[in-house]
Amino acid sequence: MDTLSLIKQPIETELGDFIDLFNHALDHEDGLLRTVLNHIKQQAGKRMRPILILLMAKNFGKVSEATQHAAVGLELLHTASLVHDDVVDEAAARRGQASVNADYDNKVAVLVGDYVLSTALLHVSYTHSEIIVRYLAELGRTLSDGEILQLWNIQNKEITEEVYYKIIERKTAALFESCAAIGAESANASDEEVEAARLFGKHLGIVFQIRDDIFDYYDSEAEIGKPTGNDMAEGKLTLPIIYALNSTKNEEMLALAHKVKAHEVTREDIDKLVEFAKVTGGIEYAERRMWDFHAEAQTFLDKYVKDDSIRSALQTYLDYVIKRKK
Repeated sequence: MDTLSLIKQPIETELGDFIDLFNHALDHEDGLLRTVLNHIKQQAGKRMRPILILLMAKNFGKVSEATQHAAVGLELLHTASLVHDDVVDEAAARRGQASVNADYDNKVAVLVGDYVLSTALLHVSYTHSEIIVRYLAELGRTLSDGEILQLWNIQNKEITEEVYYKIIERKTAALFESCAAIGAESANASDEEVEAARLFGKHLGIVFQIRDDIFDYYDSEAEIGKPTGNDMAEGKLTLPIIYALNSTKNEEMLALAHKVKAHEVTREDIDKLVEFAKVTGGIEYAERRMWDFHAEAQTFLDKYVKDDSIRSALQTYLDYVIKRKK
């Protein structure tokens, strides 16, 4: 059995129900909106976030109707944020397919993103849980905050790990954090259990993002849909190069890094920075930090997950995130 099948095994039926509910949420009768929503449905991905919600709910009780609506609400919020992000980033592709703004235009993308966001709010209201509604509302604010912080950081001359982690915590980690907490909350877990689940999700999300950032230092366009150094081309400096710059204080490379932030960097400059990060231990450092956060997440599995099938699924999930190839 492949890795993703092992992760899904304890919630296979519930995941099927989620997919049906999610797709139904994006059904529409009218021509253009129906066409764009169908386009979005085809960009579904691996469903890692709803899978985490469902596994957490089952760990602390059962997957309820509230769990399903919360999972759909969160995945729709995430989907809306991606549609809007592609407009902000002027991205032409999403998960190997043309982005909404590329296939249509920015006006359509913004309006459809708004529609999907409103649908997310509708579904989370069906949970009849003020706490879950609050989690989703806070997530939306946090994701926007993270995007704005990332834009500000491009203008910031300082290059620090502190800001790097702040951005992760308000973007990728915030998503996984909310998934884990909402799943536990939907199963009426105790406050202590919800908080432990939240921290598990946060550490898992940090691992996920560092792994994604490491991919950017290798020639992986065919596998993950973006060329080597794509983050730098967008003005972003990630953990491997941040470590390399701060540990060596190399003035030539620091000058190139500031060109990255100023959007004045060339392909040759990016190649130099990528190679510099590799030869000065940047990749190895990022790998070590990933395993530190993996260890933090592991403590949750050891203390709060008793069912063997759920434990196996969550352990496989955690290990998959850190060891995945794309």
